[in-house]
Amino acid sequence: MEKLIITAALTGAETTRNEQPNLPLTPDELADAAYECYKAGASIVHVHARDEEGNSTQDYEVYKEIKEKIEAKCNIIFQPSTGGAVHHSPEERLQPVKLSPEMATLSAGTCNFGPDVFMNTEEYMEKFAKMMKEKNVKPEIEVFERGMINNAMRLVKMGLVDTPLHFDFVMGVPGAITGELRDLLYMKESIPEDATWTVAGIGRFELPLGVAAITLGGHVRVGFEDNVYYKKGEIAESNAQLVERIARISRELGREVATPDEARKILNLK
Repeated sequence: MEKLIITAALTGAETTRNEQPNLPLTPDELADAAYECYKAGASIVHVHARDEEGNSTQDYEVYKEIKEKIEAKCNIIFQPSTGGAVHHSPEERLQPVKLSPEMATLSAGTCNFGPDVFMNTEEYMEKFAKMMKEKNVKPEIEVFERGMINNAMRLVKMGLVDTPLHFDFVMGVPGAITGELRDLLYMKESIPEDATWTVAGIGRFELPLGVAAITLGGHVRVGFEDNVYYKKGEIAESNAQLVERIARISRELGREVATPDEARKILNLK
């Protein structure tokens, strides 16, 4: 079994300091958090930017500053979000791709997202895929429902996304696929054999789905974007604390953790 790739999703677009007092928000805080996660075993850092008021932003200059500060500290793979927040326009969401990062997320469909709707029309998906291909950015295909895998394969047929694909199964979002083990198996068995995959379990699903992914040959995303607790009723001290736990469990189960350069080889990053 190949080594485990751990992604640290540091902040997200929705989490607040009221929910998680240790949430990193500024470029310096995000860079420090990324470095701590790198030391704990993460090889990818998934980044949502915030403005000076702590609100979600897709501003190019803010992402540029975050990227440069992280790269000055460590060799971790910088993966910005193109999901942004539900109110961002496609043009706003695409701004981080102009930085030509090694990877970026590409959401492969529309779904309910709590009380909101996360909109990803065919036009959006094609536009995002085209820019990523032009900028030589590896898309991480984010899927919140089974049908989104079909959407991703359509992009492949159109020549907009190259194989092998890398999927991120985001599971447990209210309004989309739940985070039961049967759902993870369904998603895993629905992607091409040459594809790689990561699971991002939301809230209480983060740890059990992460452990399942370790044993099933997938990869794992943890962090404050998805879950603010270390265990029930106990707020996590840091993103790195969540990374360290998954790294330790994986090693105890006999699966070593990938370095960023090893992750680059597994994911066929150029």
